[in-house]
Amino acid sequence: MRSIAIIPARYASTRFPAKPLAMLGGKSVIQRVYEQVAGVTDRTIVATDDERIYNAVLAFGGEAVMTSTEHRSGTDRCFEAYTKAGEEYDIVINVQGDEPFIQPSQIETIKCCFESEDTQIATLVKPFDAQSGIEALENPNSPKVVLDNRMHALYFSRSVIPYLRGVERNEWLSRHTFYKHIGIYGFRAEVLKAVTALPQSQLERAESLEQLRWLENGYTIGVGITDVETIGIDTPEDLERAERFLATQNNKPK
Repeated sequence: MRSIAIIPARYASTRFPAKPLAMLGGKSVIQRVYEQVAGVTDRTIVATDDERIYNAVLAFGGEAVMTSTEHRSGTDRCFEAYTKAGEEYDIVINVQGDEPFIQPSQIETIKCCFESEDTQIATLVKPFDAQSGIEALENPNSPKVVLDNRMHALYFSRSVIPYLRGVERNEWLSRHTFYKHIGIYGFRAEVLKAVTALPQSQLERAESLEQLRWLENGYTIGVGITDVETIGIDTPEDLERAERFLATQNNKPK
């Protein structure tokens, strides 16, 4: 199956304007994301709404396309970029533009989900570490996922799911494997087109999670498991944390 990775990158982020162009270890965030992904798929494109990001991508030798400023989500921007790619692909992978530590192995895991003909959409989860504590599990900014026996997503929530009845909260992580959602998606090309045409759903509005719209409309979301912890950059403080993480990686013995 031929695959294309599309990296949506907006300039006007509310919490961190211009973050794709923020420098991290001597390279822009968007360049680091691009370099992690390029080569794992047949083609990689940055989809942006700003000429500054567009020109920066071309300057480091990447491929970019200009997209509308009116998109409601990265998925919508991803589909527009796909329509402008000029070629057809079997799988379209939407990689967040603020994930500079995304690993090639995670992209491969997404691709493997489509070996099952049942998979229309694919995403990743990571088991919560018991050492991270109940506070990390209960963080509403870290969506949780429950899976069926065929590794399909049953539901995503900002609340802790499932609820462990009769078990003390401080024992939950030692008594059950909870899964944290990693926000990277793969789509069969025809499914990407279909889901971007769907109106917002009730569950999506309630939880502010776009993937619930797809589940409500009957789409099957296959799930791959990763053990890699990534650092998404939403704020300047996240960038500082990423700088420290990068420094530790660079100082490791080769």
